[in-house]
Amino acid sequence: MIETLVSVRLPADEELSVKKNRLTGVGCEGGKRIAVVTGIHGDELEGQYVCYELVRLITANMAHLKGTVDIYPSINPLGMESVSRAVPMSGLDMNRVFPGSTSGAVAENIAAKLVEDIKGADVCVDIHASNIFIREIPQVRIPSAESSALLKYAKMLNTDFVWVHDSNAVGEGSLAAALREVGVPTLVIEMGVGQRITKAYCKQLLSGIFNLMSKLGIWVGPTENVSHPMVSTDGAVHVIHSVESGIFIPKVEHNMWVQKGTLIGEIVTPITGTVEEEIIAPSDGLIFSLREYPIVYEGSVIARILSMS
Repeated sequence: MIETLVSVRLPADEELSVKKNRLTGVGCEGGKRIAVVTGIHGDELEGQYVCYELVRLITANMAHLKGTVDIYPSINPLGMESVSRAVPMSGLDMNRVFPGSTSGAVAENIAAKLVEDIKGADVCVDIHASNIFIREIPQVRIPSAESSALLKYAKMLNTDFVWVHDSNAVGEGSLAAALREVGVPTLVIEMGVGQRITKAYCKQLLSGIFNLMSKLGIWVGPTENVSHPMVSTDGAVHVIHSVESGIFIPKVEHNMWVQKGTLIGEIVTPITGTVEEEIIAPSDGLIFSLREYPIVYEGSVIARILSMS
């Protein structure tokens, strides 16, 4: 059942609506509940395909649903329409205003009502894409303080990697932090790249969500085998920054294992035809983040490597 979570009048006699789709198995009201959220950042679209497939597959097999699935596909709809990461009318990063306030501005009002609506769920999956600059393999990001409680859920989601890391995605002002305060375990997904849909990654995560629902007893239909992810605490994460400015030309593929000394890419200057910098792998490991947008400045992130040695 599609419900309106928030409705706000806009100046030109239009209306901003944030909606959810609640899917509940027959006779399963009051049972376990999972919330799937995406679209907090308007330029992150990977979660749109996940939500589409999730709704499509569940509604085609409602007999297998033994709980409730709440799907929130677009928390920042104006941002999506304008291809903007932030909330257009204020310029605010939506993932910095949680838990929000019902008496606050539009973004704060949406944030507060979303947290209140999700409260009481057994788990929440918050799906993000990367920005337009970096491509990410499917990964779960969880804060260090919650790693022992969340790792068991994170390993069910069929991602390639679990990064135990106090990043902005799970820090103060984020949906994950706000839900933590009301007792909802929240798994933050990062995958793909901004303004694009990577179907292979979406399908990979979709299998993981069904697996998680199965483990929780929300889904009794068939599920696919899931992979066992690498965990950052098993190794070390190396972040590689550029020293020079220019155009980055990769020499490796994303999600590729490299050895120490491997040429990851070159930063070149087109007008002179010269290589300004060679980017070299500092260790053996997996490239889980790789520069997608080729223009770089001094200090730009080029890659992240998970070293297991």
